[in-house]
Amino acid sequence: MADTKIHKDKLLTRNFISMCVANFLMSFSFYILIPTLPFYLIDTFKAGQSVVGIILSIYTVSVLVVRPFSGFLADTFQRKPLYLFAYFIFASFFVGYPLAGSLLVFTIIRVIHGLAFGMLTTTGNTLVIDVMPSSRRGEGLGYFGVTGNIAMAIGPMTGLILKDIIPFDYIFYIAAISGAIGILFICLIKTPRRALQKSQPISLDRFFLVKGVPASVPFLFLAIPYAMTSSYIALYVSSLGLTSNSGFFFSIMAVGMILSRITSGKLVDQGFITQNIRKGIIIATVAMVGEIALEYAFTQNFAIGCTLYYIVAFLLGYGYGTLFPAMNTLFINLAPHNRRATANSMYLTGWDVGIGIGAFLGGYISEHYNFVSVYGIGLACTIAALILFIVWVTPHFFKNRLA
Repeated sequence: MADTKIHKDKLLTRNFISMCVANFLMSFSFYILIPTLPFYLIDTFKAGQSVVGIILSIYTVSVLVVRPFSGFLADTFQRKPLYLFAYFIFASFFVGYPLAGSLLVFTIIRVIHGLAFGMLTTTGNTLVIDVMPSSRRGEGLGYFGVTGNIAMAIGPMTGLILKDIIPFDYIFYIAAISGAIGILFICLIKTPRRALQKSQPISLDRFFLVKGVPASVPFLFLAIPYAMTSSYIALYVSSLGLTSNSGFFFSIMAVGMILSRITSGKLVDQGFITQNIRKGIIIATVAMVGEIALEYAFTQNFAIGCTLYYIVAFLLGYGYGTLFPAMNTLFINLAPHNRRATANSMYLTGWDVGIGIGAFLGGYISEHYNFVSVYGIGLACTIAALILFIVWVTPHFFKNRLA
């Protein structure tokens, strides 16, 4: 019966496809700046790597601040208008970056941009669940995530290529245009009006999924090395002599994510949630060992160093792509259906905290020590995440999950 149900429920509807396209365009706007902003801040404002780390982490802190409120609002009011509003603010603020005449103004714009991004991703991750059949949720989340991975495949590489051939201001404008097109696809989405929730007493549980706290901790630890890699890998290999095609790392990483998401989402729908997460963490741990070994590999043989660099990219993408849909589903299964947005908010909050810590630590440690130390910390984080997930999160999930 389960297999018949899976084939019967249609996943690729106009609503779902529109959500996926909008997510791709939003992600492209985001990823085109990820590896290039450190170069922009250093070249334009003469910022040190520690300052770059602070500015990158401030964006994440602002995302983190708005997460609990965005989850509450998305569970309380209609989700599409909230999603559309947040998307508009997110897209329009790219135009503000080239207008910033000082590092302080740039930082303020970055904070507001982060607030919009926090509302956008929380609401979007919940709205897409609303427009897909529950029997294919893991698969649907996998495909939805793939659109972000495709953006990861071309966004960072595009940004790194463009920064050498056009004024950097134009990269911000390209990001804004991508977001503007995404708004058009959101307008195509048609969702039935949800019955608004009756007013309830304000409590901590209205803003945070308390049952999701244990899962947030290892997810936080996994986000730290992810942020260290996405923000500083281009600078790392640049210091080792790989000055061209460094952006190809993100394309290979995205390929790994796409391949793993397609298969892992279906396994999640079959009940292999915790198994997928464990597998993903183990693969990510192996990738971190490879990142530590990059410096030695490049000093011994440049070709071997390049080969290891791209192997690390694939493993990192495959590992995180395996655990993402499973981890998202785990949070959803810990919450009643009328608190999906709060569950998504909790899921993303753990990630945001780790991303902020990773961006800051990566900048500080690389400036005062070296990149090997950066990824040594990253390896310790993935090992800690694996231990915590096995010992704490898995038994907690099986005890508290809902049907």
